[in-house]
Amino acid sequence: MFYRDERLALFIDGSNLYAAAKTLGFDIDYKKLRSEFAQRGKLVRAFYYTALVEDHEYSPIRPLVDWLDYNGFTMVTKPAKEYTDQAGRRKIKGNMDLELAVDAMEMSTSLEHIVLFSGDGDFRVLVEALQRRGLRVSVVSTIATQPPMIADELRRQADNFIDLEDLREIIGREPRPNRPEDEFDDDEDEDDLE
Repeated sequence: MFYRDERLALFIDGSNLYAAAKTLGFDIDYKKLRSEFAQRGKLVRAFYYTALVEDHEYSPIRPLVDWLDYNGFTMVTKPAKEYTDQAGRRKIKGNMDLELAVDAMEMSTSLEHIVLFSGDGDFRVLVEALQRRGLRVSVVSTIATQPPMIADELRRQADNFIDLEDLREIIGREPRPNRPEDEFDDDEDEDDLE
């Protein structure tokens, strides 16, 4: 699935990857993740996308963001939006799909392979566009959960599908207590907030 001489980049939908790993019962060791894919090809860039709650004194995701930033990941963040849903629960919205798609298209001219860490079906169109540019696209998510955490149309469009469960022994570690990504709801549209 990978060629050692091909230029590749990782595009990590942070909240989506966190949710998939949590459902599978493990946390991601990002140092091991980066190292694993650096061995599979010429790793040009590893992007990590997440929204941050900026108005609080302390954000529990901040240590992860800082660690990733100092350890070879390109961080793409934006302020999250906080709202209360119809059931009265506090929710945080932080959709980073557009930022990820724009970066992937811009980087496509200097890459041969993109690894997308997300199961979001909205990315099917992006994968198709990247393939038209001659890139191979691998998607990392999981079908080991019920229901699967990857949209069927995204899995079908990808050149390769890598089940996160198959990477558990390579990039996994025991889970920590709840983290802030639990609260993110990145599948809702802006219109739902009004």
